Amino acid sequence: MVHAQQYLDPSLTTEERVDDLLSRMTLEEKVGQMTQLNITQINNERVQSDVNLNAEKARNLLKNHHIGSFLNGEAVPPEQWLDYINGLQKIAVEETRLGIPIIYGIDHMHGASYLEGSTIFPHNINLGATFNTEHARQTGRITALESGTLGHVWNFAPVLDLGRNPYWPRFYETYGEDPHLASEMGRSFVESYQSDHDLFPYKLAATGKHFLGYSVPRSGWDRTPVDLSMQTIHEFHRPSFQAAIDAGMKTMMLNSGEVNGIPVHASKELLTGLLRDEMGFEGVIVTDWADIGKLHNFHKTARDYDEATLQAIEAGIDMSMTPNSLDFNESLLKLVNNGSVTEERLNESVRRILKLKFELGLFEHPYPSGESLDEIGSDSHKTFALKAAEESMVLLRNDDNVLPLSKSVERLLVVGPTAENKRNLAGGWTLAWQGTAEERYPESMKTIADAIRDEFPNTEVISMESIGKKYSKTRKEFNELAESSDAIIIAAGEEPYTEFVGNITNLKLDEDQLDMIEAVNETGKPAVLVLVAGRPRVINEIIYETESIIWAGLPGFEGAEAIAHVISGQVNPSGKLPFSYPQFVGHFIPYNHKPSAAYYFDETVANDIVVDSEAHTIWEFGYGLSYTDFDYKNLELSETTLDVNQQITAKISVTNTGNRTGTESVLWYLTDEVGRISRPIKELAHFERVTLEPGETKDVTLTIDPQTHLSYPGFDGKPILEEGDFTLRVGSEKAEFYLQKPLD
Repeated sequence: MVHAQQYLDPSLTTEERVDDLLSRMTLEEKVGQMTQLNITQINNERVQSDVNLNAEKARNLLKNHHIGSFLNGEAVPPEQWLDYINGLQKIAVEETRLGIPIIYGIDHMHGASYLEGSTIFPHNINLGATFNTEHARQTGRITALESGTLGHVWNFAPVLDLGRNPYWPRFYETYGEDPHLASEMGRSFVESYQSDHDLFPYKLAATGKHFLGYSVPRSGWDRTPVDLSMQTIHEFHRPSFQAAIDAGMKTMMLNSGEVNGIPVHASKELLTGLLRDEMGFEGVIVTDWADIGKLHNFHKTARDYDEATLQAIEAGIDMSMTPNSLDFNESLLKLVNNGSVTEERLNESVRRILKLKFELGLFEHPYPSGESLDEIGSDSHKTFALKAAEESMVLLRNDDNVLPLSKSVERLLVVGPTAENKRNLAGGWTLAWQGTAEERYPESMKTIADAIRDEFPNTEVISMESIGKKYSKTRKEFNELAESSDAIIIAAGEEPYTEFVGNITNLKLDEDQLDMIEAVNETGKPAVLVLVAGRPRVINEIIYETESIIWAGLPGFEGAEAIAHVISGQVNPSGKLPFSYPQFVGHFIPYNHKPSAAYYFDETVANDIVVDSEAHTIWEFGYGLSYTDFDYKNLELSETTLDVNQQITAKISVTNTGNRTGTESVLWYLTDEVGRISRPIKELAHFERVTLEPGETKDVTLTIDPQTHLSYPGFDGKPILEEGDFTLRVGSEKAEFYLQKPLD
């Protein structure tokens, strides 16, 4: 009987259980554990939205091909997910020879996004704008509570790539352009998502993605080539993944593109040399969608699927998200049988996969707990999502203090494609891969116009999704409504997208919307532009005529209320940009660039480029206004000289000089003035939020440690700590100090 086997004895160590089970497995069973198939292979209609198990299809794949993992679906009620996962797991556990449970993977990117009725948080780019790791923590915690109870134990989140190329269509899935910000946010998500949760006895696995450099393709298009020096990889793109690994992250998903001419799925240098040997990652490496096959038919580094499989296995992958065929199984079996891949190499990957399943507790608790379904999308959970959305709003412009609007206004006009639209507020990865039809969004979810009506109950609020072309009947109607309105709110931006579907050739906001904004400005009425978008769209030609601009990003299901609360003044905006907002469609530089990246010959005007220190951005990383003012004074250092074994403390006084309570994100930057490898002009070292009453002052401190804050990686990844001058900046203040020559 199977139940007499040692691997089912929970009193044994995980290593002992894995050894016992591995020794009993056939070659075919091992290959099956390394395979992940899509839901379309085990449902009736072969579409993602059909979350209904076809037991015969599942039985064939589990009993005859020993598949170890399945993934995805779309948003359906929790009861439907329970029936589906229970049925699938029952076949795996009770009908297969060894009873190995499946591990189910899913893309819950900003809340339990493939679950009907769930709490949908702002996307990561918004969480980055809060500079508050608590929001990443709550996103992880509530995603776990609402989906873990359904047997969704493996979540393909968080995205740990950096948002440094605004053309990249997954920009909004990142926490922004800074490695320290991404590290702290990612760490908080992983720790909270993978912690113990009372609603189920098993554990959950987070996934860092997409290792590595995925977000900076030369063209800006998804899945296209990247060129990065190893020093740049170590300094900018490694830290967020390293922080998550150090926090215990259990799995890693790979970059679908190429780095330095080698597809990451075939790069032993990156997967084994860097990720395993240098970074110490011991968990499961899973491919992205069909990316082994793409080594043959997309990247053209393999002559056929067999050679592609060999390249990926030799590079170090553990599991293939195949996901719509048995090609990987058949190919890998062939490669082992002909001696191209050893069974010992297979055992390495299968051991990691089995270890993951044992560590999560799936052998003792294979079935979903189904506990507390009434907590899914509860008011208490939505409160956290609303708070995150509110703190993510970035006030970019507020001439003549147009905002906040008085609640005594008689008429407000809300115009634009997102005025009465829900799907735009949540973006991609919401209910379905690319978002979904408007009618599938919750009835309780508010549009921006809805939220404005609720926030201004004594005001007539009229909405128009289009104002029509100039001289059209619709434009005439708009002009008449504008004439009788006290202010106009413009809800502009983008429709949902992700991955290659979101590839664009021009970063400029589309002409119809720019024309609409210009028409609003020409009315002479107070105007508020709300940008609902997954990336910064260039809006140069209307900026200086638009009195107030709010960057709202993709704020999720509670986003409309957050926007309305900022417009009314119920919430004082405190968000800051987690990226540099570009001025040009073809030229953009992150804030932490090298000095030579913004060099102008002889400080003259060339090619119509305005020469000043901010010529490449409209708004810098960390920029954001408030309805109050903050003053930074009295920056002090405990010492102005230190050695490598010494720490110094910096202190700054921050005062709220306005007339209302406000929250300020205090951002500390360090500059290494001279380095043998050229250094960024400044780098974020620490961030901290402080809330101040009018007239209140608080001292904020930073402890500077040379090894942590003053070193940087070389081309080999080893830290370099050099003697020399450093500059500390916070607010408008700066101070210099000197690091003495390191000891040999």
